[in-house]
Amino acid sequence: MAIGPKLEFRQSQQLVMTPQLMQAIKLLQLSNVDLIAHVNSELESNPFLEQDDSPDGAGESSNSESTPEADSSPAEMQEGDWLNNELETTPEAISSNLDSELSNVFPDDNGEHQAVDPVQQKADNWQAPSHSTSSGASDYNLEAFVAAEISLSEHLQEQLGFVLTNPADVLVAHQLIDCIDENGYLRIDGAEMSERLGVSERDLERVILALQALDPVGVFARDLSECLKLQLKEKDRYDPAMQALVENIELLALHDLVKLKRICKVDDEDLKDMILEIKELNPKPGAAFNTEITQPIVPDAFVRPASDGGWTVELNTESLPKVLVSQSYYSEISQGSRNDKELAYFTDSLQTANWLLKSLDQRARTILKVSSEIVRQQDGFLTYGVQHLRPMNLRVVADAIGMHESTVSRVTSNKYIATPRGIFELKYFFSAAIASSEGGESHSAESVRYRVKQLIDAEDPKKILSDDALVKILKDDGVDIARRTVAKYREALKIPSSVQRRREKKSLT
Repeated sequence: MAIGPKLEFRQSQQLVMTPQLMQAIKLLQLSNVDLIAHVNSELESNPFLEQDDSPDGAGESSNSESTPEADSSPAEMQEGDWLNNELETTPEAISSNLDSELSNVFPDDNGEHQAVDPVQQKADNWQAPSHSTSSGASDYNLEAFVAAEISLSEHLQEQLGFVLTNPADVLVAHQLIDCIDENGYLRIDGAEMSERLGVSERDLERVILALQALDPVGVFARDLSECLKLQLKEKDRYDPAMQALVENIELLALHDLVKLKRICKVDDEDLKDMILEIKELNPKPGAAFNTEITQPIVPDAFVRPASDGGWTVELNTESLPKVLVSQSYYSEISQGSRNDKELAYFTDSLQTANWLLKSLDQRARTILKVSSEIVRQQDGFLTYGVQHLRPMNLRVVADAIGMHESTVSRVTSNKYIATPRGIFELKYFFSAAIASSEGGESHSAESVRYRVKQLIDAEDPKKILSDDALVKILKDDGVDIARRTVAKYREALKIPSSVQRRREKKSLT
């Protein structure tokens, strides 16, 4: 077989992920908070992007109508107008322009003009604000004197001098403070910590006991029982019966009150009082110093009832970033470019800015299209509630709007919609289908989960519903469901088993 060079023509199709397409996909799956952070980063790096601060979002294209007052020039002012271009500041000129004595207008001045010393004026500006309660102190800012919030670690370190004086013990205490979690618990291995710090386990335990006297009461506890023990000792309520209850706290979680009475050697009335005292304690003493800011949920779209009985979907324009592309600035600086490298940078920046605006517009349109289709599919939920939520998957919405399932999946991630029934993530409306026992329309898994919660909340305390009883009731209602599925839904709702619920409701009667 002879080997030789040859020339061939081939035609093929290939999907290429361009940088512009990658940017559009990235923006599509970002939440509102992440999107604003990304746009702010682009505003800092791209010279042709500008923040649109106009109320209507029209930016430079919106021109306000000129008024006669705005068009008038200083030369057209009335001759007797005292506010002219050449503003006189002498007392005689001010008195002449105001047609009154200076002391009548400014009583505190007494008609005397005092020269202002720039150095003294600058020094006066640095004086502390007055604490006067007179009407002249209206600019007093109370927020300037509010103390900043301190962390749990800082709060504990400020108290070390009251319980420890030995410098070696103070160093060990600093290490232990760094080991406590956000709830105030000390989750360490004593042997490993003593070896790492070079102290004996006895000295380490002595320092821990000293630190357990700090505020808030209950910090540096190794477990829940020890935390409750420290708080009960502070209240002088740690008697033998309470000690037995704290050491068997897991039985209280299981509502096994019969066994607790036998261990604590008390009657029903005393056990009830002890449980009430336990409930008044703080199982997380360090949580009060947790100053993390909770980010509120900002909906991406709103659903409102329409006049024709349907629903209207509109975007939340307040959450969308408003940016503009400055074409005039590009024209101005591109003409003064010194070389081709600068011109290429300007051109690339302008194209990036245009693609960003196009991607933002496409993102908003896609969110609106997907949200509208979800509302159309789940109109029963909006009208009657969660029990009428229909089973739906990504393919149903993707086929209806002519998009790919991956696009719908990106749109519904971290996006929220405000409805008359609350704010929900778009993914909430997608749930698996559970077959009907009567061969009719299938049921949504979310609606079945809600039905399970309703049945358990309405159960008779003397006749607790087991999982098998729930399965029978649901099958009578037309839901073909297995017992393990009911148990899974119950555990997802954090509802205890029938045995635990029986003990709990029996203790309340």
